[in-house]
Amino acid sequence: MTIRVMLVDDQVLLRTGFRMVLAAQPDMEVVAEAGDGVEALQVLRSTAVDVILMDVRMPKLDGVEATRRICSEPDPPKVLILTTFDLDEYAFSGLKAGASGFMLKDVPPGDLLAAIRAVHSGDAVVAPSTTRRLLDRFAPMLPSTGKEPRHKELERLTEREREVMVLVAQGLSNGEIAARLVLSEATVKTHVGRILTKLGLRDRVQVVVLAYETGLVRAGGHG
Repeated sequence: MTIRVMLVDDQVLLRTGFRMVLAAQPDMEVVAEAGDGVEALQVLRSTAVDVILMDVRMPKLDGVEATRRICSEPDPPKVLILTTFDLDEYAFSGLKAGASGFMLKDVPPGDLLAAIRAVHSGDAVVAPSTTRRLLDRFAPMLPSTGKEPRHKELERLTEREREVMVLVAQGLSNGEIAARLVLSEATVKTHVGRILTKLGLRDRVQVVVLAYETGLVRAGGHG
């Protein structure tokens, strides 16, 4: 099955470079491009897209707000934020807005292709160490409003599910969590699925953000 990709960036040269990399892949096709968030939203009305590579700093409508609007639609495409710096408030805001991950613009082509495939298959793509640094830096700026109801949501989880959630938030893969808790990887996958369902979350990125928002995992430390 071909993954339909959309490139959203105000730098034509960058889009051209990404398009050349993707065009060489038998399982990917660049079906649309846009130079800013407004254009991206217009194009999406008439074009079916699976994964969007989204720049954050653009004129008219930045990538964060564009991501927020796209992800609020029913059955939206997956969004992969592209950023110049790994410690970037835009990247953090993009994750909060619903992006499935973020990549640095100078990412090696192989890593970019792997990220697109992973996001398309439903995985979140954020390097755990980078995510931790990002959240450690920006978590203190999370608004305090609405924290209490979100704490209540965690009460729906079993003790084991909370345990798994903390490890997910610390950036561990299912295999690493399985080894840590002496469980099968399939069992961990089931727990993660239940966490997403119970908390109404879309992917592991949202699990990480919620864990920080509720204090389940503390900035600069573990849960």
